[in-house]
Amino acid sequence: MDSVGIITVVGLVVLAVLIWLFLRTRSRDLIADMMAKRKATSKLVSRADYVEGMEHIQVALSLTDDSFYYENPDLQASFELKHVDEIEYDSELATGKSLEHGTRALRLRSHGTAFEFVLDPAQSKLWEAMLPPRRAGENAARAS
Repeated sequence: MDSVGIITVVGLVVLAVLIWLFLRTRSRDLIADMMAKRKATSKLVSRADYVEGMEHIQVALSLTDDSFYYENPDLQASFELKHVDEIEYDSELATGKSLEHGTRALRLRSHGTAFEFVLDPAQSKLWEAMLPPRRAGENAARAS
């Protein structure tokens, strides 16, 4: 391979990395915008990773008196708290995979399906205070 070919390949790799960095940064900016919009109507708003299989998807979490929202530019989802059967906080995911020291998994179960979110240590304490753990059959009023 001649020097022009090598320079072209290196240039394409650098371009791909720059595009990836731009998209990642832009996604964070959009999540921050979503969080800012939710702050006025929510009791708690923070950033988290939604765990879907092996994938961790950055989302904005927000909690109102009656609903839990998780959103990013590609995903807008929510639960009415009255439909959440269980709320757990754990140091490992449902798959058994341990989390980094201090991070916690917020696990919500609704109609037999678990939804997991990874929170940093400071945010997990706030979430646990605002959305305390509970098991199926316990009074749903505790969640508000």
